[in-house]
Amino acid sequence: MTHDPEALRTRAATALLAARDRTHLLTGCVEEPDLLAQHSPLMSPLVWDLAHIGNQEEQWLLRTVGGRDALRPELDSVYDAFAHPRASRPFLPLLGPAEAHGYVAEVRGRVLDILEGAALHGAPLLDAGFAFGMIAQHEQQHDETMLITHQLRRGPAVLTAPEPPDPTGGPLPAEVLVPGGPFTMGTSTEPWALDNERPAHPRTVAPFHLDTAPVSNAAYLRFIEDGGYDEPRWWAAEGWAQIREHGLRAPLFWRREGPGWVRRRFGVTEEVPPDEPVLHVSWYEADAYARWAGRRLPTEAEWEKAARHDPATGRSRRYPWGDADPEPGHANLGQRHLRPARVGSYPEGRSPLGVGQLIGDVWEWTADDFLPYPGFAAFPYREYSEVFFGGAYKVLRGGSFAVDPVACRGTFRNWDLPVRRQIFAGFRTARDAAPGAV
Repeated sequence: MTHDPEALRTRAATALLAARDRTHLLTGCVEEPDLLAQHSPLMSPLVWDLAHIGNQEEQWLLRTVGGRDALRPELDSVYDAFAHPRASRPFLPLLGPAEAHGYVAEVRGRVLDILEGAALHGAPLLDAGFAFGMIAQHEQQHDETMLITHQLRRGPAVLTAPEPPDPTGGPLPAEVLVPGGPFTMGTSTEPWALDNERPAHPRTVAPFHLDTAPVSNAAYLRFIEDGGYDEPRWWAAEGWAQIREHGLRAPLFWRREGPGWVRRRFGVTEEVPPDEPVLHVSWYEADAYARWAGRRLPTEAEWEKAARHDPATGRSRRYPWGDADPEPGHANLGQRHLRPARVGSYPEGRSPLGVGQLIGDVWEWTADDFLPYPGFAAFPYREYSEVFFGGAYKVLRGGSFAVDPVACRGTFRNWDLPVRRQIFAGFRTARDAAPGAV
């Protein structure tokens, strides 16, 4: 990334404005009752997300970076995500839609004034415009959350987008051998990387085989038809209890219709497309499929080595295709499409070893718990990562079609509870290499 202050200012402003355009799209396509409603106890009302975005921006950019007086200090407690579980947020004294839109607009206008004169160096929050990048990422993460709410919402379709491009370049092999050995995991140089991505550190993995594409709906359907949801030997004990308690038989939003399966996607009911990556499966479902297939989920280190390691140079790239920022030909990102692309798509985005779709399309469950890297330091606040470390959360990698490029890179780490199915998550599988593999 450039260190030129004006170029950094432009990049920060562009990221903030792009996030706001998307927020307006997601909150402007439905009427007021849908903004106020809680469409699932797992999610906030859309109007809570909207004002929370503005409140975080006020706290970090207006007050902390800009040194300005608080604009609406009484909102801090209302929009504190750690004080109020999602299920309870509809009962808070929330701003109405018109007031929330006015609030976020006023905050943004003042923040852009601050950005014009900010010295983007000299302090950790300011270096390379980090605080502005952090807030742009925060808004895009809530935009993804709001898109999940749109998927859970009942009613006619309100969002549209073109179809992803068709795969080109012929079929891929089912798997590739990822060589064993050391590589650099994480980053100490990516200016807008968040604290859990840091610091860069050496990691060594044994050689392993990895799927060249995420597991498809057709492949997952074979697991279903083979009685995968009826056979406890494939399931972790907690996962087996979960599917028994809730009567789960297929990914979320699927239902059997006649001889086949259909799914609901953003208000449209359609046949399940066989060659798309499977979506809306929990970690337990991904783990059970992998066991049934005689394979396993990749570890987080294995995933990152496959996504970043360049065997020709021995260095870790920013992305599978290299160090350049994502372009539309590399990956399905940024809500350009409202579905994953078919397996085998985006040949320009493949890794040096030929692994595809590691970035975009679907978040990929990994085998690992969400833990800090050696030398981790919380920054700028413990509640972004540190309070989630431990055995309760599993790591997801790679982003999805709902993730903006500003919040997606080869080092980016996401995490969620292993029961979660509403998120845009799929997976790919791995297996150990035979002894003697390079």
